[in-house]
Amino acid sequence: MRAGFSMFKSTAFSLLLIVLVCATVLVWAWQRTPLLTAFLPPNSLLQLSPEAKDKQPVLTVGRSGTAETSTGLVEVEVRPDQKIETNLKTDVQITEFAPPELSENTSSSTGKNQYNENITMHMDDQGCNYGKGKWVLDNSRPLYSGFHCNPWLSHMWACRLMQRKDFAYEKLRWQPKNCQMEDFEVSKFLERMRDKTLAFVGDSLGRQQFQSLMCMITGGKKSHDVIDVGKEYGLVIPHGGTRPNGWAYRFSSTNTTVLYYWSSCLCDLEPINTTNPATDYAMHLDRPPGFLRQFLHKLDVLVLNTGHHWNRGKLKANRWVMYMGGMPNTNRRLAMIGAAKNFTIHSIVNWVNSQLPKHPHLKAFYRSISPRHFVNGDWNTGGSCDNTTPMSVGKEVLQDESSDYSAGNAVKGTGVKLLDITALSQLRDEGHISHYSIRATKGVHDCLHWCLPGVPDTWNEILFAHISSTSVINS
Repeated sequence: MRAGFSMFKSTAFSLLLIVLVCATVLVWAWQRTPLLTAFLPPNSLLQLSPEAKDKQPVLTVGRSGTAETSTGLVEVEVRPDQKIETNLKTDVQITEFAPPELSENTSSSTGKNQYNENITMHMDDQGCNYGKGKWVLDNSRPLYSGFHCNPWLSHMWACRLMQRKDFAYEKLRWQPKNCQMEDFEVSKFLERMRDKTLAFVGDSLGRQQFQSLMCMITGGKKSHDVIDVGKEYGLVIPHGGTRPNGWAYRFSSTNTTVLYYWSSCLCDLEPINTTNPATDYAMHLDRPPGFLRQFLHKLDVLVLNTGHHWNRGKLKANRWVMYMGGMPNTNRRLAMIGAAKNFTIHSIVNWVNSQLPKHPHLKAFYRSISPRHFVNGDWNTGGSCDNTTPMSVGKEVLQDESSDYSAGNAVKGTGVKLLDITALSQLRDEGHISHYSIRATKGVHDCLHWCLPGVPDTWNEILFAHISSTSVINS
């Protein structure tokens, strides 16, 4: 009898031990396997403060590419399994579609397989997660006048010059959680950037960030201290063109240069047949833009971004043909827009990372994607963003990781820092151009670009905080 009872105890103990081991293995696998994280509920990405949860709409943002049109608006490629929708739920969700996996022989220029890594949030040198925090009212805002920043601010983004009557969106300030973000001060910025160059390279959202910073530095006023040095960087109007591929200005008092270069896809573009004006262009997914290859050594701070030009319509309109290894792409998986975009992001980040040892003075950032806020349709199907009430979809970001999975994965393990602005910008649907644009077609809303002054000013405040927190810029 005693022997039987002893055997029962031994069996029970063995079963319990097996259960514990299995549970431990499952937890370990869940944490180590990115594929499993794709099955997490979307509301684990962006958490709102408790007081905001009872009245918030769901905003679902797909990872499919978007692009600007000639009207300054955007178009989006939506697959049958991807929707942009708004329903009344309990909290805001940012849902990003996982990138398609490529075959093992399709990797970035460094040979690294980029699609099987966990995503982590990059902190600054002091350990502060500037992407986690809340929006607060601040009557000392805005940082400059939307009426008078004419030399730098495009009229199509200056909402003070439009028919819009509400400007409460100008009175918000981003406050990081559990850490202090240094206030932006012109004198401090110029002194820390003395004899240095800051470059924005990306699409029109990068151009907005550039114009925002120019207005922040000048206070929105003309200054004899500012000199146009675009020619030094080849930023001149090309033959037959209407505008240059970017702008560069130097503040002579501190020899500080701020520039923007237009590269909407962050890859090299070159005409396939230079003798044919209607030629297609090779879109080298594995090659950085020629501008960066030529001028990287002159840059001290670099901010990259892409995302809203990756769709079939834009590629066709621009006559862009995907190339890999100097030849037309033949990889079927890479031919998918989402995979091509993610591959290119990893490629450019890895290339910049490989250049950092050669340029120890360089501080490089990849800025996460700026969210769109179209509801009840898209830009060409009646989509709108009519809300004018600040913080109506919440005011606080509680998550630790970035909502931009592609950007988060790309910078992991590199010297390129993530400038994470996605979740905090997702809460600001009232800050877009909406239907007020002076160029807009009736019934068409711009729910991609932001009013200035506005949200991009915060992106630059976070950038300034990163610059201020590191000793690299003082080398």
